[in-house]
Amino acid sequence: MMVAPLLDQRDIDFLLYEVFEAETLTNRERYRDHSRETFDAAINTARTVAEKHLLPIRRQVDSEEPQFENGSVTMPAVVEEAVKAIFDAGLAAAGEDYERGGMQLPGVVAAAARAYLNAACCSAVSYAGLTEGNANLIQAHGSDAQVRQWVEPMRSGRFTGTMALTEPGAGSSVGDITTRAERTEQGDYRITGTKIFISGGDHTLSENIVHLVLARMRDAPAGVKGISLFIVPKYLVNEDGSIGERNDVALTGLFHKLGWHGITSTALSFGEKGGAIGYLVGEENKGLTYMFHMMNEARVSVGTVAAATAATAYQYALDYARERPQGRLPSSKTPTTPPVPIIEHADVRRMLLAQKTITEGALALCLYGAQLADDEKTAPDKATRQRAAQLLDTLTPVIKSWPSEFGPQANSLAIQVLGGHGYINEHPVEMLYRDNRLNAIHEGTTGIQAIDLLGRKVPMAEMAGYRAFLAEMESSCDEAMDCERLTTYADQLRGAMQRLDRTTRTLLEATKAKTADQVLANATYYLDAFGHVVIAWMWLRQGIIADKALAAGPHPDDERFYRGKLQALRYFYHYELTRVRGWCELLSAVDLTCYDMQAEWF
Repeated sequence: MMVAPLLDQRDIDFLLYEVFEAETLTNRERYRDHSRETFDAAINTARTVAEKHLLPIRRQVDSEEPQFENGSVTMPAVVEEAVKAIFDAGLAAAGEDYERGGMQLPGVVAAAARAYLNAACCSAVSYAGLTEGNANLIQAHGSDAQVRQWVEPMRSGRFTGTMALTEPGAGSSVGDITTRAERTEQGDYRITGTKIFISGGDHTLSENIVHLVLARMRDAPAGVKGISLFIVPKYLVNEDGSIGERNDVALTGLFHKLGWHGITSTALSFGEKGGAIGYLVGEENKGLTYMFHMMNEARVSVGTVAAATAATAYQYALDYARERPQGRLPSSKTPTTPPVPIIEHADVRRMLLAQKTITEGALALCLYGAQLADDEKTAPDKATRQRAAQLLDTLTPVIKSWPSEFGPQANSLAIQVLGGHGYINEHPVEMLYRDNRLNAIHEGTTGIQAIDLLGRKVPMAEMAGYRAFLAEMESSCDEAMDCERLTTYADQLRGAMQRLDRTTRTLLEATKAKTADQVLANATYYLDAFGHVVIAWMWLRQGIIADKALAAGPHPDDERFYRGKLQALRYFYHYELTRVRGWCELLSAVDLTCYDMQAEWF
C-alpha cells in the first residue's frame, strides 16, 4: 500500500496565507492571541489526529458497517476512539470561544483543519461535525438554561447531536412533515412521529444524543410557517446534569448507504409510549428559520467534505502516477526501451490536471465560504459584515453543490488513473468515490440548491448579494490586468460574467411571461454555469498570487508550485470555463424540453 499525503500542505498554506491572508485576522480583537504559529499548530494537530486515529481505521470502518441488533446499534470500537480523539484535541469546536472549550480560531483556519479530518475518514468525523452544528444552533437561538444543559456537554463530547428533519413522506419538502408536538401543563412538549435518514441518530459513542426535531403543533399554520423546533434527547437529564431515564425515542432500523459506512443512518420513532419529551427552541412556528442556522452551516461543511474527499483521492492518484511504470510514449519506436511512469502520458496528465483544478478550486471556494461566515460575525465594521452576509447567502448553494457534484468526477478520474487497481479495495480511491457520491444529496439535493439559487438567492434583497459577487469578481479582473500572463484570462472571466449576467436577467424577466415551473425547469444548469464562473474566479485569484510570486524569483520548489497553479488555471479556462457558453445559451432560450416531457411518455 502506497503512502500518499492526505492533502497538499503547500496548497493549504498557499490558500490560507497567500490567497486569504489569514495572518491579518490576528488584528481583530477576537484573534489577537493568535499568530501564524498557533494557526499552524492547530492544523498540525488536526493532521496528527487524522493520520494517527482516522486514517488507520477507514478501511475497517468502510467494511464493518453498524448493525441493528435487539433494538440498538453495534459498531467497531475504533469509531469511538477516533471520535474521542477529535473532541480531546479540541477540534470539534475549533472556532468556539475559549471559555466554551474551543480554540477560538478564525473560520478559515478551522475549516482547513477540518479538511484534514474529513480527508482521512469523513463518516467518523461527522459525529463531531453534527454535534458542533447542533450546539451552534442552540447557542444562537436557545435559552441560557438550554445552553447550560445541552450545549456545554456537547462541546466537551459528553453528548452528541443530530438534526432530525426527514420523514418517510417528507424529504426536501419540509413543509409536509407530520411529526406532532403537544404542549403539556409542565411547560414541555410531547413529540410523536417518525424520522428517517438521521445521521448519528443512535450509537454508543456518548452518554446522550441530543436530537433537534422539527414538528408541528396541532393549531399551527400549514406549510413551512407552522413548523417548530424541539430539543428531544435520547435520555432525559436530571437537574444536576446527570443522565436520567430513557426518553420515548426508539431506534427502529438502520439504512446501509453507498458510502459513509462509519456513521449510523437511522430510522427513529418518537412517542411510541405516549410521546417523547421535547423542549421548544425559541418561539413556536419559527422552527425552520432556526434550523436553517444549522442547515446552512452544514451545507458549507458538505462542500468542504466533498472537496477534501476529492483532494485526498487526487493525492493518491498523483503518487501512483509518479511511481507506476507502464507503456511508452507514442513517439517511442523502440520496444526494448524501459516503460515510463504513467504520469509521462499526456492523457494521464489530462486526468490529473482535471482533478487538480476541481479539488484545489473547490477547496479555495469552501475556505472562502468559511472566511465569509467568520467575517459576518467578526469583521470590525458593519458594512463588511453586511457584505459578507450577502455574499455568503448568495454563494451557499454553490459552495454546497459545486464540490459535491464535480468532486465525485475528480474521484472517478482518480480511479481511472489507477487503471484496474482503481476498482479494487486494496486501494482507497473506490471507497473515496463512494463516500463522495453521497454529498450531492446531503443537506438538500443539487436540484433543490439550484432552485434556491436562481429562485431565491439571486433576486433576494434587490439582487444585493448577486451584485456584490459580480463586483468582487470585477475587482479581481482589474487586478489581473496588471499581470501580463493573466490578461487573457481576466478578459475570459469578464466575458463569462457578462454572459452569466445576461442569462440571469433573461431568466428573471421571463418570470413575467412564464410560470416559475417553466423558468426553473433548467435551474441545475444555471447552478453549473454559476459555479463554473465562481471557480474560474477562485483560479484567477490564485493565479494573481502565483504570477506575482514568480516575478519575485522564488525558490525552485516554490517556482514549480506556482507554475503548477498557472497551468491548472490555464486548463480550467481552456477546458471548463468554455462550457458556460453552452449552458447559458440553453438557459437564455428558456428551453422547455424537460418541462414539456410528459410522465406517461417515459
